[in-house]
Amino acid sequence: MGQRSAGGSDGVGGADDVDGVVAAWRRERPDLDVAPLEVLSRVSRLARHLDIARRRAFAEQGLEAWEFDVLSALRRSGDPYRLTPGDLLRETLVTSGTMTNRLDRLAERGLLTRQAAPHDRRAVLVTLTQEGRRLADQALEALLEGERELLAGLATDERSRLAAYLKRLLVDFEG
Repeated sequence: MGQRSAGGSDGVGGADDVDGVVAAWRRERPDLDVAPLEVLSRVSRLARHLDIARRRAFAEQGLEAWEFDVLSALRRSGDPYRLTPGDLLRETLVTSGTMTNRLDRLAERGLLTRQAAPHDRRAVLVTLTQEGRRLADQALEALLEGERELLAGLATDERSRLAAYLKRLLVDFEG
């Protein structure tokens, strides 16, 4: 995932690139508290590594990240793996036009179907096909393998504490 040089004083086994960035800012701007960089620069760098791992996992299944987002939303919905386009918009946080384009492309690949809702012919139901379900499951397995690799340096209790801290930060932002 990235090489670390030895010699950090934080007690976790070495320095990383952020240590150098923080030290340089402290030298150049001693008037500023640059402590937030110690956390958020690392989160940012980890996000880049996670993005690379996710793209790799999805590419192994012939998927783009956005395709996995839609397929996994349908897969998580449970049997019969069906949602409305509005539900998918809320799950994936994209615009209506973007979702229409994505559904068109996934339907062309045979990964989902769209049909009129029986109770309201104006409403549409999007359903995951068997092939879509298979791909979503395989991509999830590959994703989890890559994510476990990213977290391999942490013990189970450390991962749990980190998850709790990150959740607390997210709750502040997302409510």
